[in-house]
Amino acid sequence: MNVHLVQTSRTHLAPGMVLDAPVDFDDFLLDFGDDTESRAQLLRDDSGRPLIRVGGYMTMDGTVVAERVWTVVELLERDGRRLVRLGDPLD
Repeated sequence: MNVHLVQTSRTHLAPGMVLDAPVDFDDFLLDFGDDTESRAQLLRDDSGRPLIRVGGYMTMDGTVVAERVWTVVELLERDGRRLVRLGDPLD
């Protein structure tokens, strides 16, 4: 399986953050600003609404971030790119 790297300058995800990934990949690695990584997967719920599942990880300062599923409030695809704006996490 081919996995693509998606970079963000922050150490944690937050509502409103935009992830920029190639359209061809639903599975990818998030590369956070402190050089930690987490596996992420774009999926859909039973109603077809897009969601992103992000695996748990530990930041470089030792903070443990549990696995979460995030809502997606905007999903744009153009020029071979997929822009994903995060909503709130589901808890």
